[in-house]
Amino acid sequence: MELLQLVINGVALGAAYALVALGFVLVLNATGAVNFAQGDLVVAGGFMGVALVGLIPLPAILLLPLVMLTMAAIGLAVSALAYWPLRDRPPVSVFISTIALGIIIQNGLNGAFGAEPRTAPAMFGAGRFEFAGLAVGHQSLAIMVVAALLIGGIHLLLGRSQLGRMLRATAQDREVAAALGIPVGGMVALTFALAAALAGAAGLLLANQFFVSPADGGNFIVKAYIAVVIGGWGRVGGALAGAMLVALFETVVAAWFDYAVASGLLYAALLAILFVRPQGLFGETVGRRA
Repeated sequence: MELLQLVINGVALGAAYALVALGFVLVLNATGAVNFAQGDLVVAGGFMGVALVGLIPLPAILLLPLVMLTMAAIGLAVSALAYWPLRDRPPVSVFISTIALGIIIQNGLNGAFGAEPRTAPAMFGAGRFEFAGLAVGHQSLAIMVVAALLIGGIHLLLGRSQLGRMLRATAQDREVAAALGIPVGGMVALTFALAAALAGAAGLLLANQFFVSPADGGNFIVKAYIAVVIGGWGRVGGALAGAMLVALFETVVAAWFDYAVASGLLYAALLAILFVRPQGLFGETVGRRA
């Protein structure tokens, strides 16, 4: 019963990690570049919830659309500042520029809010559901439901809409997409906006139970990176599964030992996976991306 309770807690954490990893892999597929500012955008979303609840005292579920829209605009700014000026340079240039932008975000949040951890409002309020000896907090349930709806929405967008087909074509082959008349620049910018909106949603969801501080961005991007590596570089479904595995491993091992041991064993497991299956547990087929 205790293990099942830990699994439920891990699934809630994994659902939020999945939003971060999804945004990470969307940008990766669209640009071929790694956006290392994604973790700091998660933190920005959490602090945006902290700021908004002081101005508009509403449950976080009502603040979520505003947070996501604002973060989408910030995502457009990230693409304009850290990607477009360097898109024809070696990939390491974008790698460094997104790290630099993440540091700027971190220091800006530190100056505006201070270094102390803060908490964002709950989605629906405090309390928990109890069933057959298991307890599921309202916030944990909200994280799972909201994350599932957002991931499902992205799946429908990519798989069932003309816009989604243009996004996938851009990710598959930008030159061919441009030759077909697809506005590649607009699709890439939209991908950054979607990734930032998902990061902001994850930040708002996590910042109630787990708090948020300006320095947390590095932790979130590392978890997303590990999820993408485990799931198979460039695979959307693999990244989601990888995020869930990371959170479950982290939650269960931390409960049995402590967080430091859980972190160390997580990296050891990552190294083992890279040795045995360098393409990841759900390694992508050569020449194909999800």
